[in-house]
Amino acid sequence: MAIAHRPLVRNFILGNFLFTDDQSAMTDSGSLITTGVVDSTGVLELITHLEEALSIRVPPEDMVPQNFDSVDAICAYLARKTAS
Repeated sequence: MAIAHRPLVRNFILGNFLFTDDQSAMTDSGSLITTGVVDSTGVLELITHLEEALSIRVPPEDMVPQNFDSVDAICAYLARKTAS
């Protein structure tokens, strides 16, 4: 379920890249990369956090913008990943 991971993802991004607790500071469907919220290093930090928090492994072939460019995309990826 994609919604289950939304707080984990949003809170990490807000606290580590936007430095705010204001949930309205970003939209779930907006691109994190093209808006400059995260860069390639930030994506790797996010992936490391998710791997540790959810006890999953994100293989290199999954580290693509389609999976990590927005909160919605990340949550959808996590839903697929944790369902298997």
